Amino acid sequence: AARDAGPAEDAVPLVAEAPPGAGDWSADPAETSIEVFAEFAPQLGQAFGEARDRGELLFGFAEHSMRTTYLGSSTGLRLRTDQPTGRVELNGKSPDFARSVWSGTGTRDFRDVSVAALAADVERKMGWSQRRIDLPAGRYETLLPPSAVSDLMIYLYWTMEARDADEGRNVFARPGGGNRIGERLAELPLTLRSDPAHPGLEAAPFQVVPASSGAASVFDNGLAAPAIDWITDGVLTNLVRPRAWALKQTAPATVAVDNLVLEDRSATASPEEMVAATERGLLLTTLWYIREVDPQTLLLTGLTRDGVFLVEGGEVTGAVNNFRFNESPVDLLGRTVQASRTERTLPREWNDWFTRAAMPMLRVPDFNMSSVSPAS
Repeated sequence: AARDAGPAEDAVPLVAEAPPGAGDWSADPAETSIEVFAEFAPQLGQAFGEARDRGELLFGFAEHSMRTTYLGSSTGLRLRTDQPTGRVELNGKSPDFARSVWSGTGTRDFRDVSVAALAADVERKMGWSQRRIDLPAGRYETLLPPSAVSDLMIYLYWTMEARDADEGRNVFARPGGGNRIGERLAELPLTLRSDPAHPGLEAAPFQVVPASSGAASVFDNGLAAPAIDWITDGVLTNLVRPRAWALKQTAPATVAVDNLVLEDRSATASPEEMVAATERGLLLTTLWYIREVDPQTLLLTGLTRDGVFLVEGGEVTGAVNNFRFNESPVDLLGRTVQASRTERTLPREWNDWFTRAAMPMLRVPDFNMSSVSPAS
């Protein structure tokens, strides 16, 4: 059957030159153990005790994994990469479960995780949520925290396939043909980039592809994955393009990296300062159950979760009901009027698959809360 089928559509010569960061092929696989929690666990126990003393409930989980990938090919490539991945999520709840808040972070080894900071974030949000305010659906000035921004930007990143854009199948297709590379997507100088060497977000420096797709080709296994800007100062500069499609389009091959950073290099405000500068608006905690509605505009829908707070006169005055939202992250970038300094964050929706992200808080003047949600 394979002989009768002919060559694969994405067939190109295999990579023969070892990329930088090839790793030690002969070394034993990297390992992790319960010892990674040696300092974390006692701190977590203290946080649980303090929550209990306040009459609140604390839930959550922490996990750490270490994956070693060996990549060999008939061209003589012998590559190896080690990927530690950790995350911790904390949920604070009232005894009647009527109030719920969240805090979380990603990590490589748990040595940089402050349980006290996470628990303080939960305690602060639980205090905010003691007053309940009901608001109708509508468009609100909204502060999207780094976690919520990361979930939207990751979905955008997953759709950045050059072939789909060139053939008119995604939001990056140019009307009349071709793609939107070179088009301004954001008025702010926002840069969306990936870098396998980004401190704290280190990822594989070469392609590891178990199956071909529009975003990657098995024939590109071992191809170097350098740092790349996807959006530069608000302008779309690159799309993901395996070598086979690059050759057909006479365009450069660009490979996806397993991390994502959004930043406004001119931003100086902290998220706290952005809250203090808000006359009236909503402050979100996380987004949940995100699904695509329209690939041509990348319209997404989903729910707010674990804390939507009303900000009045620069202070949080209470918690409001949850909403269903309808927004396109591409359109949202064009309407964003302020970004904070970028910080490492943990995506809430996608952290089963994607944990290495750094994002700012974004201020959107008219975020579309399309309906009220009964979810807690």
